Amino acid sequence: MALVNEHFLKLSDNYLFADIAKKVNAYKVSHPKERVISLGIGDVTQPLCPAVIEAMHKAVDEMAVKATFRGYGPERGYDFLREAIVKNDFLPRGIHIDPNEVFVNDGAKSDTGNIQEILRWDNSIGVTDPIYPVYIDSNVMIGRAGVMENGKWSNVNYMPCTAENHFIPQIPDHRVDMIYLCYPNNPTGTVLPKEELRKWVNYAIHNESIILYDAAYEAYIQDDSIPHSIYEIRGARKVAIEFHSYSKTAGFTGVRCGYTIIPKEVMATTLDGKEKVSLNHLWDRRQSTKFNGTSYISQRAAEAIYTPEGKEQVKETIKYYMDNARIMHSALTRLGFDVYGGVNAPYLWVKTPDNTPSWKFFEEMLFGASVVCTPGVGFGPSGEGYIRLTSFGDRADCEEAMQRLEKWLKK
Repeated sequence: MALVNEHFLKLSDNYLFADIAKKVNAYKVSHPKERVISLGIGDVTQPLCPAVIEAMHKAVDEMAVKATFRGYGPERGYDFLREAIVKNDFLPRGIHIDPNEVFVNDGAKSDTGNIQEILRWDNSIGVTDPIYPVYIDSNVMIGRAGVMENGKWSNVNYMPCTAENHFIPQIPDHRVDMIYLCYPNNPTGTVLPKEELRKWVNYAIHNESIILYDAAYEAYIQDDSIPHSIYEIRGARKVAIEFHSYSKTAGFTGVRCGYTIIPKEVMATTLDGKEKVSLNHLWDRRQSTKFNGTSYISQRAAEAIYTPEGKEQVKETIKYYMDNARIMHSALTRLGFDVYGGVNAPYLWVKTPDNTPSWKFFEEMLFGASVVCTPGVGFGPSGEGYIRLTSFGDRADCEEAMQRLEKWLKK
C-alpha cells in the first residue's frame, strides 16, 4: 500500500492566489458586464524589451542549425550568463562572487521553495510576518513547520513587521537555524536599512544560522543607501544564500529565468557536530539530480539585459512600473488610506479602513469598484487588516482603478 506524505495534507486546500482567482471568476460570472481591473497578482504587463527579443530570436535561429544547436546545458547555467551576473550585478557594488557560486534557475520561486531540501527537517525556521507564502508552504511539505494552531504554525518563529515597528523585524532572543528575509519586501514593499541588515548577519554568524535572502525586487530600489544584496554586509558570505529573479526585473514571468548565489563559505553542520558541509556542493549535487538546467534561449535572453541597450531598456520598464506606484500611492493617500511601500518596491501595503478584515475588504472592493487586491492576511497573521496592491498593471488601468476607488468610497 502506497502511503501519502501527510505533511501535504496540512496545507490549505488552495494556494492564496488560486483562492483569489476563484472568487474573481465567480464575480465575473455574476457580473458579466463589469470589466475587472486586477491590482492583486504580481504579474507584469509590459512586453519584453527589444534587446531581449533580439537575443531570443538569435538563440532560436542557433537551435535550427546543427553546428550551433544545443541540447542539455550545464545544471549551474552557461558560463556566459554566470559571468555576466558576476560582472554586472555584484562587482559594481564591490562584491566578489565566483561564477561557480552562481546557479541559474527557472525563476526564484523554484529555488526559494526547494532550497530547504538540503537542510535537516528539524531545523528551526524564522520568518518575517507577513511573508511570501512559498517560504512556509515548502517547509510544511517537508514537515518542518509543525501544525497549524490559531493561525500560526507551531514550529515557525514569526517576526511581526507592522506599522508600529516600522516594518523592521526584531532579532530573536534565541537561536533560529533558518531565517527567511525578503527585501525589498513582498508583500509590504518596505526595505531594510544597511544597519538593520548588519544585525541579522551578525546574529547568523553568532548562532551559526543560515539566512535565505530573497532579493527578487532589488532592481526597484531607488534609495542609494539601501543594500541591493546581503553580500554588501561584511561576513554575509559565511551565512547567506541569495535569490534573484528576472521575472519582475525584466518581465520574465513567462520566460522563466533567475539565479541563486551560494558562496563556498556557507556551511551546515552534521547532527553529531563533527563535520561542516559545503551547501554549495550539496546544492550542486541536488540540482544535478533533479534539474536539467534553464533553457539556452532563456539564458541568452537574460544575458541581453546586461548589454548597454538592455540595461537602459530595463530601466525604462522599471520606471514605468514605479511611476504607476507613485500614482497609486498619491491617490490612495489622498483618499485617506495609510499606505506603505511603493517607493523602493513595486508593491503597496494598504491599511484597511476601520480595521476591516482583509478578505472582507477584498470582497467590498471587488463588488464596489470591480478592482482586485490581495488580502494581507493571506501572507500571515500580521497581514490582517491590510491589502496588497501591485504596480505591474497598465498605466490606464492603474489610473482608472484609482478613479473607481474614489467614486466607490464617496458613495
